[in-house]
Amino acid sequence: MKIREKKCKVCKELFFPKYSTMQQTCEKTDCIISFSEAKKKKKTKLELALAKERMKSISQWRRELQQWFNKYIRLRDEGRPCISCGKKLTGKYDAGHYFSVGSYPNLRFHEDNVHGQCVECNQHKHGNLIEYRNGLEARIGKKRIEELMAIRNERLSLPLDQIKEKIQEYKDKIKNLSR
Repeated sequence: MKIREKKCKVCKELFFPKYSTMQQTCEKTDCIISFSEAKKKKKTKLELALAKERMKSISQWRRELQQWFNKYIRLRDEGRPCISCGKKLTGKYDAGHYFSVGSYPNLRFHEDNVHGQCVECNQHKHGNLIEYRNGLEARIGKKRIEELMAIRNERLSLPLDQIKEKIQEYKDKIKNLSR
């Protein structure tokens, strides 16, 4: 077997591996030490990130899901007008819920219940619900609104594994919309 010349990961000089074809650095002590320390540091950062993830509470996971969901809604509704007042959505705008999260937590992550809404309507006019209803009917139709009405009092049960799945689902949807 012919040994091929490789480039040192640290000093970038060419060398012939002496110990193994998997050898990453030349034989200079500085290169070996630098590479080893960098590898340890990278491993430590990964371990720290994994440890932080394992220590997250269910409410922290739910909050992360809400962030990804809202980001998806904003991206999905980009270029559309505010669901309530019809003004063009520019700059910062909200992912406004028709049925509020506090009263109807089971619809918190339901895409038909959440639409791009200007800050004025969502925050200052408390959702501007009468106009929201009109915009909602125009956007999704009466049938889907009736479906929302029918399920609005159901219980929301999202165990941790489903929350993680939904986070990944919205990350994928965002990636697809961004293309």
